[in-house]
Amino acid sequence: MTTLRYEKPERIWLKGHPLRDERWLQDRIGEDPALLGWGDLVLKDRERPQPRAGRLDLLLQDAETNKRYEVEIQLGKTDETHIIRTIEYWDIERKRYPQYDHTAVIVAEDITSRFLNVISLFNGAIPLVAIQLSAVRLGETVSLICTKVLDEMPLGFVDEDEEVQAVTDRSYWEARASKHTMAMTDEMLQMVRALDPDLELKYNKFYIGLAKGGQPNNFVIFRPKKEWLRLEVRLERSEEMQAQLDGSGLDVMDYDSRWGRYRIRLAKDDTAKHKEFLTALMTKSFGGTAQ
Repeated sequence: MTTLRYEKPERIWLKGHPLRDERWLQDRIGEDPALLGWGDLVLKDRERPQPRAGRLDLLLQDAETNKRYEVEIQLGKTDETHIIRTIEYWDIERKRYPQYDHTAVIVAEDITSRFLNVISLFNGAIPLVAIQLSAVRLGETVSLICTKVLDEMPLGFVDEDEEVQAVTDRSYWEARASKHTMAMTDEMLQMVRALDPDLELKYNKFYIGLAKGGQPNNFVIFRPKKEWLRLEVRLERSEEMQAQLDGSGLDVMDYDSRWGRYRIRLAKDDTAKHKEFLTALMTKSFGGTAQ
């Protein structure tokens, strides 16, 4: 008869640990940036020199988009200097490389409620993420667990005043795009009306949105071009959704992390050919963002 042995996991603190120090932690995250919970990231640089400001611990980049993460690591409790240093490095990198989207990331073993409140004050003005990291030992194995305690504040729906100022009409879009791609937009409208029959197209200067009773509900928006239609669906990014899109046969563009939208380039026959998939995609967005 086999006897099962139970061994209780033990949290260990890396601050002051004789073997597993900050460089060891940098190595582990550099080897597998997915530890932080963002999917397919690559290590761009480590100990990156900053002009008159020390060195950035890790610079990570999304493999699919122009998104970079300036990561600062602190063992033990976070403190004022750690927060200031993280924001300073983020600011330097975004000014040096404005072609990328940048996010400041604080990683610490203990993010206290006091400093979490301080960090929260910056969120919205500065794209800032706080991650509490725990090292857990089970036998001879040490595992790292990352918990996101503060995420970037997502941008909300387009402000109504902006929409009023930028309102256009259908003829504007037929001239800017084409009657053919406007007809594709009409097909997409019929799909979303299966979710809510009162939805209407709302013609804005830079995109065509949706509205119900005059109030915007932009869980999807449309950007017709001359030869194709760009569909943008508001959904939180995930590996599962990305895999579904990659296997759909559609022309999937980069994820718009700023606005939280998947972007798809639709050709002439795609609306009919992929109707079932597109309907399911918009249904998921509608369920998560309808107001």
